[in-house]
Amino acid sequence: MGNRLEGKVAIVTGGGTGIGEAICKKFAREGAKVVVAGFAEDPVEQVAREIMEEGGTAIAFTGDLSALAHAKSCVELAVKQYGKLDILINNAGVFPEVNLLSDFTEEAFDYLLKNNLRTTFVMSKAALPELQKTKGNIVSAGSESGVLGLAQNVPYGGTKGFIHAFTKGLAVEQAQHGVRVNAVGPGAIDTAWTHTGSGPMDSKMVKMIKQATPMGRRGTPEEIANVYLMLASEEASFVTGAVWLADGGITVAKGGVGSQADASMQEPPKGELDLEHSREGHTSIRK
Repeated sequence: MGNRLEGKVAIVTGGGTGIGEAICKKFAREGAKVVVAGFAEDPVEQVAREIMEEGGTAIAFTGDLSALAHAKSCVELAVKQYGKLDILINNAGVFPEVNLLSDFTEEAFDYLLKNNLRTTFVMSKAALPELQKTKGNIVSAGSESGVLGLAQNVPYGGTKGFIHAFTKGLAVEQAQHGVRVNAVGPGAIDTAWTHTGSGPMDSKMVKMIKQATPMGRRGTPEEIANVYLMLASEEASFVTGAVWLADGGITVAKGGVGSQADASMQEPPKGELDLEHSREGHTSIRK
């Protein structure tokens, strides 16, 4: 266990799977009390239990966090259980469909708006009164696709562009209340979303994202959790309104340069977290 978040209380949305699981476990290792928040069908209870078994402090919250009433209940749970709220991690998001825009379904589009945008909006709205008391911070899930756009999932990239602008505007607005606001912009990460069979990407897309990334590989959930940790900690005390790209260099690449990466870059770090749910997550529309 470390102490970079000692005494802090954090809510992590989408905390049961993928990057969210890694954030929860990383934060707990660094001393935070964590509310692992997500849908009832997500393994949030398991993640909270795994954290406790490792000596950390965590509690689960289940609900639809795109509903303001549920968002407020989540914040209320954190304050009732731990006395305050210091950090909100807006990690929850979905990647339900890959299609040309002419074939992209309205159902998938609406699902993206609900889970990628509305959840971030209502959770931020619900958390701000408590974060203003603690001079806390928000870190939201952006994406390299919010910078570059994303062919064959154009609406997804659009939702992440919204998160980037939302983050910057909120950072300026909330500085007067002592609240920092930032976003992390991952590239392709080794989760259910970027594998054929477990997500909507086909083999051609999976090959393309590796080739387009100068480091020649997907990132790991723990590598992204490390960036969230830095931004949420006091080490980032002078950072607000930033979209911190953790994308293996894809946003600055030109062409298929991944195969040229040094072998030391192509091999992901071993990491220290025991991640049981990194290949789970929302990769289709759920009712």
